[in-house]
Formats: sequence, C-alpha cells, structure tokens
Amino acid sequence: MITTLSLAGYRSLRDVSLELESLNIVTGPNGSGKSSLYRALRLLAEIAQGGVVRLLALEGGIDSALWAGPGKGPISIRLGYATDDYGYAIDLGLPIPGLSMFNLDPVIKTESLWVGQVLRPRNELARRGGPMVKVRDGNHNWQVVLTDLAPFDSMMAHAGDPQNARELLMLREFMRNWRFYDHFRTDRDAPVRQPQIATRTPVLSGDGHDLAAAIQTIYEIGFPEDFNAALQDAFPGARVDISSNGAYFELSMAQPGLNRPLQTAELSDGTLRYLLLIAALLSPRPPPLMVLNEPEMSLHPSLLPPLGRLIAKASQRCQMIVVSHAPELVAAIEEAAGARKIALYKHNGETRIEDNEPPPWEWPDR
Repeated sequence: MITTLSLAGYRSLRDVSLELESLNIVTGPNGSGKSSLYRALRLLAEIAQGGVVRLLALEGGIDSALWAGPGKGPISIRLGYATDDYGYAIDLGLPIPGLSMFNLDPVIKTESLWVGQVLRPRNELARRGGPMVKVRDGNHNWQVVLTDLAPFDSMMAHAGDPQNARELLMLREFMRNWRFYDHFRTDRDAPVRQPQIATRTPVLSGDGHDLAAAIQTIYEIGFPEDFNAALQDAFPGARVDISSNGAYFELSMAQPGLNRPLQTAELSDGTLRYLLLIAALLSPRPPPLMVLNEPEMSLHPSLLPPLGRLIAKASQRCQMIVVSHAPELVAAIEEAAGARKIALYKHNGETRIEDNEPPPWEWPDR
C-alpha cells in the first residue's frame, strides 16, 4: 500500500506531500487541483509502462505542465511515493536547447529507489543520474548496470533485473498493476454498447468495452454474491444476464415494471455507467491501487449512497483513491467506512490540503 505521495512542480502542485490510507477521498471546489493530482498519479503509473515522457508531451509538453508560480531551484516536475517497504522518486526537467527537435519532451534528470519510507544516503538501492544507472550489490557496494540510458527512458522500465536489481523489477510490476477508471463512454456509439468478444476478463478495461465478459468472469471465478448484492443495493429487483452468440457476449438487464429485459444498447447512460463501476470495483483480480476519477458523472443522485457502500467494500481488497466533487458521494463513503479525506483548496494559484501534516520526505539530488 502507498503510505506517502509527494508531488512537486506539476501544474498547481508546487510542493505537496501527504499520507494515504486504504481508502482516500480527494475532494474540493472546482479549480482546487483535483485534476492535477489525478493526472500526476497517471504520470507516476506511466513511468513503469515507459510512457511518462509521451504522456507529458500529449499534455502540451513540459512547459505547459510546469508549476507557473515563483520558486527556487531548478525547473522540474518531481513525482514520488513510498510504501511500508520501498520509496521511489523521479525528477523530470527541461531538455538542453538545440540538441534535438523534440524540445517539448522532458528529460529524466534523476531517479532513486530506496528501502523504507524516507530517502537517506545509506538506504538507497538504485540511482539514475543522466544516462548512468547504478545499483547496490549484496555487499551494499554500488555497481554500474547501465551507462547509456536514453534521457526519455526510465530506469524503472529498463534496469530491472531479477538478479542485480530485483527491487526495481518488483516495484515496476507493482506500478504496472495500478488501475485508473475515468469517464466511461456510454454514448450511443460507445464500444460497451456493442456485442463483445467472449473471453475471460478478470480486469475490466479502462474504457469498459468488455463489460459483459467482465461480469461473466465475476460470476464464474469472482464474487457473484457481492455483484448481486451491489446490483440489488442500486436497482432493487433487477437482474443482469449474459447470453452467448458464438464468439460474442450480450448483456441484458431485467427490471421490475418492464415487460422485457433491456439490451446494453437500450440501457440509460447512468445505469450502464453504474454496471461498469460494479464490474471495475469487484474485479476477481483486485489491483494494489485503484483510482476513480469523478465516478459520480452521469449518475442519478439516488445511486450515490450505494456507490459509496460499493467503494467502501472494494477498499477492503485494494487501496482506493476516489477523486470527487460530489458532497453526497463523499458523505456516503465516509458513512460506510473510515476514509482519509483529502480536501484541496487553492491559495495564490497553489494547491494546498486542509489540515495536512506533511509526512517526512526527501527528494533525490540531481
């Protein structure tokens, strides 16, 4: 579980460090920095996939993502976190002008992996400086393992080794298993409204196109009783059925008062979105971290209390971060379970956290 999250130099996050628990709710008024925090988490996850530089480029390049206010020290975006066992941090900076036409791409200045929650000189296990990566051997001596790492490649994705850098490999797999669900498409032409390939799906995709297969997988190898309980909590008397037509699955939902079940193409946006959330939250293979961004979108207010209870139950099997601006959902989650409420506000353009006592944290030097 992530115990500490630290973000600096990214959009409105000038310098934020906070503690996390098993269930965390990020809330605050519009413009307070909720989207910045969510995007920063996505950037962290992309480090393990090798896509952090590309994701920043899609945002308009590092210049558009940098903290725009006053500050001292080098211009950089710094992202880091710690668990009970390990900590990791990365420092992304500006490229040297004139060396490449890819001048919107940031370059990775330094990375560090350490034992424990706070970086100290003696507990560092791996360090990247420029193109060189070094790791500690069994005698705690530094060994150089790479000397030509490209400035856009992370040591997380390229230096992990089961013998010489086992901790890097473990942390990379930990981060690769984080899941993000953000604004499922439910419009008329959305993939989820089409027949879906009939294959086992223990993890719902990010766009939810494999909903029918994911629900059938829950029925067969997951927690069917939890799925049915969540369905009844939100839609009393309803029933979801999965039918097979050769290589494709079709989902239908029967509800009291209707003469026939409705196919996926006929369901309302809110009903379909809620089914997607149930399938995501009751995955037979829960991730170490699941992040929901504004899950209340397009949901009827009557669905927010059962969604809060569903999120609380899911947090018993994986760490949850829920970004929401709906007070009703926040209240429902807090009523169902103990949660860490991260209330954001903006002061002079800078995102801050109400009543936050920053945990100990040290950034690696360049």
